[in-house]
Amino acid sequence: MSASRYERISRKQAEYARCLDDDDLEAWPDFFQERCLYKVTTADNYRDGLEGAMVYADCRAMLEDRISALRQANIYERHRYRHILGQPGILAESRDEVRSETPFLVARTMREGATSLFAAGRYVDCYRFEDGEPRLAERVVVCDSSAVDTLLAIPL
Repeated sequence: MSASRYERISRKQAEYARCLDDDDLEAWPDFFQERCLYKVTTADNYRDGLEGAMVYADCRAMLEDRISALRQANIYERHRYRHILGQPGILAESRDEVRSETPFLVARTMREGATSLFAAGRYVDCYRFEDGEPRLAERVVVCDSSAVDTLLAIPL
């Protein structure tokens, strides 16, 4: 892989985390291609090839609907995330596509100020390049724990 492509994917990962951490959720779907896959699952389900997921979307419109629901319909305790990302590991690449895996930790801070480790895991991604820029064709968020807090409102 060229250093330039690796750098673009690393930068895109950082921009993705900053988007969520800064509550710029309306921009979140723009990281994905029109036809895409976003799902949040457990390490056990992922390892066993099980399709079940806590969150599932198969197009950008579904991601946009999720954000719209968060802003207008859902009632949940306000909180914010802080992502800590590892370096992406490149699993495979072709001319137009890169498959990567990036470890993450997400700390959650509640409105009253309590902070805790909310999620740990890895992003298993498929990036496709459009005009030289990587966009997510797939993001499978693989959470290490099978005990996931019910307050999974904001995307990981």
